[in-house]
Amino acid sequence: MIRSAAPVAAGFAIAVLLQLAAGSVVGPFAVKLLMDIGINVVLAVSLNLVNGFTGQFSIGHAGFMAVGGYVAGCITYYGSFLLWGGASVRPGLLSGGTLLFLGACLVGSLVASGAGFLVGLPSLRLRGDYLAIVTLGFGEILRVMLQRTGDVLTDPASVKGAAATTLATSLGGSLGFSGLPYYTNLLWVYVFVTVTLVVALRLKFSSYGRAFLSIRENEIAAEAVGVNTTRLKVRAFVLAAAFAGLAGGLFAHEVGVSLNPRELGFQKSFDIVIMVVLGGMGSVSGAVLAAIVLTLLPEALRSFSEFRMPIYALALILMMILRPQGLLGLREVWELPWLRRRSAGGGTETA
Repeated sequence: MIRSAAPVAAGFAIAVLLQLAAGSVVGPFAVKLLMDIGINVVLAVSLNLVNGFTGQFSIGHAGFMAVGGYVAGCITYYGSFLLWGGASVRPGLLSGGTLLFLGACLVGSLVASGAGFLVGLPSLRLRGDYLAIVTLGFGEILRVMLQRTGDVLTDPASVKGAAATTLATSLGGSLGFSGLPYYTNLLWVYVFVTVTLVVALRLKFSSYGRAFLSIRENEIAAEAVGVNTTRLKVRAFVLAAAFAGLAGGLFAHEVGVSLNPRELGFQKSFDIVIMVVLGGMGSVSGAVLAAIVLTLLPEALRSFSEFRMPIYALALILMMILRPQGLLGLREVWELPWLRRRSAGGGTETA
């Protein structure tokens, strides 16, 4: 089932239905929440490739999200000025602005994967806390560099007369990259969610995925049977960074968002790590469930604003005490014992 085209077709159909119907049925606030859930699903599933599949401990994932977001934002913002004289949204499913946005997201993903390679190649020879410190350092260095960039150019003549290096370093600094056109919608979010889930699941049940899991279980034994652990860890890191960059591009062009380095620092990385741990290290569907829960939980506790963070922290602590392996552990939803028994029972009755 995983290797068939059915999951891809179903995911694309859901994305189209959400885009056509969600706005009129649930309203703009719920649409914003659905987009946040989709972006967090991409982030959690992508980090799961490193922390869950290969058993490494990266806590700088938001840095790759920032790379993708700023690269994509720079392309759409200044590209719109150069092409059409302004950064206003050009509506239409396949309008010039939408095509520029999609191309910018893909370029941001590629640049983020390149950053993942540069960070991962030397650092993934390290293990445990040392790797965590390196990835944390990458995220913090990137945040400081983005805070030191110049002001955003808003005059069409200045944009057209500026050199490429000037445009690439005029990203708003500590005030954030504001004025980006809002092209992110439910269709594109859940198309990219579908692509992320299909790639992650097919990878998990492939020979590469088994090699990743062997590194997680016992790296020395994996090396002894011929697995090139360093090469596979770098590949997982690059793939995870690429999807994080894609999520950053979607986040940068979401309604109501001002791309700010402070929002893409350590706290964001830690939130993504919590989603992976809560869902189950190595479970793709678990990461999806955790992303949904942890996106909705702060909103559900909003009426208890003064107690929201203590309740949130207490819920996580209880989860770690009562079920330290996460919601699903290493299993996927369809591999749970009670679902298997039900399926087997149904098959017997039918026969």
